[in-house]
Amino acid sequence: MLVRSCAGGVVFHGEKVLVLKNEKGEWVFPKGVIRNGDYPDDVAVARVNLEAGVRARIVATAGRTNYEFFSVSRQRPVCNKITWYIMRADSAEVVPNVSQKFFEGEFIPVDEAMERVTYSQDKSLLMLSYQKYKECV
Repeated sequence: MLVRSCAGGVVFHGEKVLVLKNEKGEWVFPKGVIRNGDYPDDVAVARVNLEAGVRARIVATAGRTNYEFFSVSRQRPVCNKITWYIMRADSAEVVPNVSQKFFEGEFIPVDEAMERVTYSQDKSLLMLSYQKYKECV
């Protein structure tokens, strides 16, 4: 199994959180693979900007999640180990990056995001992140 270290952001603007819709129709948070000795926090900030066109800064760590899938292109299983950061956006403007296969994105109320986010572990991550975010601001 290929194991990849990744980093991502749960990004808030006021009382809303950023969600992105990918090519599979899944609503997710921005994240990416850590490469060449990059720092996880730098990767998370860069991926939020690349995937959603959102400039954000880290306010706290959120935790970690793992997920496994079968990569058709690699013809083997992959495990992504993701370090998550809680971030605060400077603006509510979102520009999904179609070249990164994100076709929709917006800041929405947390309760609405809880309904929309595809994966249960992302819902748990969101609730924990929102509680911590409220303590930080």
